[in-house]
Amino acid sequence: MLDLSSDTLDIDLLILPETNLILVASVIEPLRAANRISGQALYRWRMFSPDGHPIETRSRIPVPVDGVFRPEKETAPLFVLSSYQWQMSATPLLRRQLSQTARYRTMMAGIESGSWLLAEASLLDGSSVTVHWEDMEEFASRYPQIAVMRERYVIDGKRITSGGSLPTLDLMLEIIRRRQGYSLALEVSRLFIYEHERTGGLLQVPALGNMRVADQRVSQAVRLMEETVDAPLTLARLAKRVGISARHLQDLFQESMGVAPHQHYLALRLNAARRKVIETKAEFADIAALTGFNSSSAFSRSYRAHYHESPTETRRRLRAGVKV
Repeated sequence: MLDLSSDTLDIDLLILPETNLILVASVIEPLRAANRISGQALYRWRMFSPDGHPIETRSRIPVPVDGVFRPEKETAPLFVLSSYQWQMSATPLLRRQLSQTARYRTMMAGIESGSWLLAEASLLDGSSVTVHWEDMEEFASRYPQIAVMRERYVIDGKRITSGGSLPTLDLMLEIIRRRQGYSLALEVSRLFIYEHERTGGLLQVPALGNMRVADQRVSQAVRLMEETVDAPLTLARLAKRVGISARHLQDLFQESMGVAPHQHYLALRLNAARRKVIETKAEFADIAALTGFNSSSAFSRSYRAHYHESPTETRRRLRAGVKV
């Protein structure tokens, strides 16, 4: 499921009563954004509830569903979403249904309190998991056969768990990164940036590596990259502008972002180029010059390597009216 691929991935969501609306959005919105940005139907999803009725969220905004959850021989990954009062949903019937459907599913995910439901159905035994930080000690005591990790999310074989709404957003970005690459995951993450522009705060970017961008020097380097897409700086010049050595910047960047500086820089430039390919009628040679490539052929090679199609194929596909 999480190998590099441009095939459509179908995902089923079982949403339980009293789930936070933001938790549902944290799963769906990154997938919707990936479809829109790529211009392809990379992800499709269906939503179910235990009784087939719309889910009344804690914000009193109902979430419509596609029907009642039944443990049929579906193979699509199943994400179990729950926030409050998970115990009320952990009926013998639901535990049995989860156990039955797990025989066929390629992957099962416990999202926030959904991890408790999977644990109650003995579907996390022997796995490494995470839960909301407030529940870690209680969860570990209740299920000693499960290894609880102090992480935002954990992907362990055919089991996925996340510890809350923002960690779930990070999880979905990681799924996109593994399936479509760093460039698309970065572009999706930029839709969720929260930046204290006027107060001098740090750039808050949903995590694509092991951490969020919490180091001011990395944040400054990212901003410089964004400002010099048309004329990329060398690593040495970038580090000098930030005030540290090139080696130190490379280490900090790898630690915070999970990639080397040149990979992030290239992703920024290619994403800027793709927006111009999609949104303008500019010649490819002009787009190459505007995004720091020394020739249209070099731009086309790099574009194809990242997006698995040429700029010409992107425009042709979008002109054909492919819907997502």
